[in-house]
Amino acid sequence: MAEIRLDESPISLEDIGELFSGSDIPLVATCRCRGGRKEWEVAEARLRAAIEAGAKYADLEMDAPAPVGKRIRQVCRECGTILIRSYHDYDRTPPEVALRSIGERCSMFGGEIVKIVTTAHTPEDAARVMWLYSDTPAPERLIAFAMGEPGRETRLECLRLGAPFTYAAVSEDEATAPGQWTTAAMRAVLYPGTKTADFVPEQPQNTHSGTNKPLFVPELPIRPTAPIPMPASKSFAQRAILFAALAEGTSNLSGYTPCGDSEAAIAVAEALGAKVVREGDVLVITGIAAAPGCHDGAATFHTGESGLLTRLLIPLLAVLSPEPVRVTGEKTLLGRPLANAHDYMAAFGGRLQPEAHFDSARPFDCYLPLTVRGPLIPGRAELSGKGGSQMLSGLLAALPLLAGDSRLLVDEPRSIPYLFITLDVLKQFGVHIGSEMEGDETFLETRDWSHCSAIRFTIKGGQRLHAADFRIEGDWSGAAPFLVAGALFGETEVAGLEADSLQADLSILDILTDAGASISRIEEGDHSGNIHVVRAPLNPFHTDLNNCPDLFPMVAVLAAFCPGESYILGTDRLAHKETDRAAAILEMLTQMGVSASISEDCLTVSGMSLTQRLLTGQLLHGGRFFSYGDHRMVMALSVAALGADSPVEIDDTECIAKSFPEFKRLFDQL
Repeated sequence: MAEIRLDESPISLEDIGELFSGSDIPLVATCRCRGGRKEWEVAEARLRAAIEAGAKYADLEMDAPAPVGKRIRQVCRECGTILIRSYHDYDRTPPEVALRSIGERCSMFGGEIVKIVTTAHTPEDAARVMWLYSDTPAPERLIAFAMGEPGRETRLECLRLGAPFTYAAVSEDEATAPGQWTTAAMRAVLYPGTKTADFVPEQPQNTHSGTNKPLFVPELPIRPTAPIPMPASKSFAQRAILFAALAEGTSNLSGYTPCGDSEAAIAVAEALGAKVVREGDVLVITGIAAAPGCHDGAATFHTGESGLLTRLLIPLLAVLSPEPVRVTGEKTLLGRPLANAHDYMAAFGGRLQPEAHFDSARPFDCYLPLTVRGPLIPGRAELSGKGGSQMLSGLLAALPLLAGDSRLLVDEPRSIPYLFITLDVLKQFGVHIGSEMEGDETFLETRDWSHCSAIRFTIKGGQRLHAADFRIEGDWSGAAPFLVAGALFGETEVAGLEADSLQADLSILDILTDAGASISRIEEGDHSGNIHVVRAPLNPFHTDLNNCPDLFPMVAVLAAFCPGESYILGTDRLAHKETDRAAAILEMLTQMGVSASISEDCLTVSGMSLTQRLLTGQLLHGGRFFSYGDHRMVMALSVAALGADSPVEIDDTECIAKSFPEFKRLFDQL
């Protein structure tokens, strides 16, 4: 990040607008003024231009005239700029009582961040400024240090005590006050740039280390030299492959990249009788023109380790096959219950016959392998959506093939964006389903999925799928680890994503924005472009991941580096992923030394900024960790390792091939 001193920069208002609107890094707009009314008019105009152009922070002195302060506060609120109210004493350091009063006034007059800078003539003066950190419940909202050589260490010490950022000069010649560090000197202490444990950089007075033992320090900050390409979304790819296999005619699906789950979908397509040809990144699929009772081929279908493919396929087999059909899987899928599968199938006349029950306390849960018996019968049903969207997506694909119309009411739906992916891909293949969402007033105003209470689907029967040509979207869930890594440890640019995607994991952008990361989009065409994320001072956040549970491990790692308590809702959705993902996340955080707990569907994480972790010797703990065969845990552990004090060893990384075989190669480029 950088501070732009508008009072010292001879640039026009137009230039200010261009500067602040065109920057990828967080900028602080500062305009000091020690003059009269006319000088303040100029300062206000320059600050306003920077704020309206996109300044991340605006620094306004406490001695600004009250009307100026009021107007600047208003424009900051309108533009989403964080207001810093600052106090400078260029002669002395006031007593502690006075310092506390100054801080309270800064907050009272709109300071989201309070900045107090005094002049230290003695070490006691410097200590008095640092006392402010012991007197505040929110050190992440306070920047306090002292000018002068006796205050030199306070510029770094404030980071150790929790300040969101501090100030350094580009060079000694550009220092604005005695005792100011250069950026090179400060970086040398913060980022020694070694992955060995054989030295600790010299630290004056040993005030910022917190420990004398050698540290394993990752090479930070990360700065990839080229945009990182994202793989095809397996959520889109599996649906498209399966629906192309059922369509009449030949479909061309471009942008395909292989992974375990998508390859399993190709195997299922071929078992259904479709012809699949690969031409570079294009899948050419000639479908079977599916209709009720048309299938007379394979008696057993293998869905690999894909829960989505399994749940899409089961209702379809009950329509397509006049005979019972067996469905099998492998690895973690065999121990994961197909929540609500019995109820969803029975509602339209289908039956499931599992070969074994794994949980005597939940006898109606079924597991693979199982036998599917049809036929499905068109009709009306009311079902619970608490078990997720995948089985419902299978029904939405199967019911349009039936002769009659169907209506379906889903109460308390979860993973809602994935349902709309299903409807969108079906539409590409010529199948149309009506939907109407219900919710409280909050939902009606904001369209926040968490406030949607029900969805009504109107499904016209007698429809058929027709061949389609389109490009498979890039994967937002695969992008999340790279975006979070950039936000925490430097910067990252990812390529191949749709900014207006229906994918639920697009929510990672909102979460990173709420946490304070700096995000920009580099345009490429009308809909896609590169997403660039740059590290910025972070803050705790609240988020609900009920509709995007795959983000949970990654967002938990993000929270570990956000100072304060973050709250992440949706842990109940994680029990039957590749592992009990909630328990695995809590175990990971605890083993790494992060304070975290789960209560009433919420993960609470007490975080600390990377800078504070580096200066206090409280980086995450390394060691040997279990992935439990969960590809999302491998990704989260890989990102956490960038901020660990010793190597992170993962027992099983092969499971990542399920969704992102190229992950390690690409991640090693960071």
